[in-house]
Amino acid sequence: MEKTDAVTALAALAQDSRLDVFRLLVQAGPEGMAAGAIAETLDLAPNTLTFHFDRLRMAGLATVRREGRSMIYAARFETMNALVGFLTENCCAGVSCAPTPSSKPARKRGKILA
Repeated sequence: MEKTDAVTALAALAQDSRLDVFRLLVQAGPEGMAAGAIAETLDLAPNTLTFHFDRLRMAGLATVRREGRSMIYAARFETMNALVGFLTENCCAGVSCAPTPSSKPARKRGKILA
């Protein structure tokens, strides 16, 4: 992913409703979700939702297809994964960033030693 594409995707997600829409699409999986169901689930007006869908589509984060009278929106997982990869590309200077098991502080006579 190019830096400009990452900035565009992050800008599209940097709004409460769009982030909620995208997270709902991710939960729905590759089959996607009808626009009406998304509007009802998130309590968003259809015209507002259309604006948010357009921003997500322009950023490459969502697709749309027609099924009968319904518009079905789906997350573009390849773009999402590319964005996460871009953000973590040089993570921790090449050292594993996996969380290490935390150790409990030593106790002495019922007191925690710091």
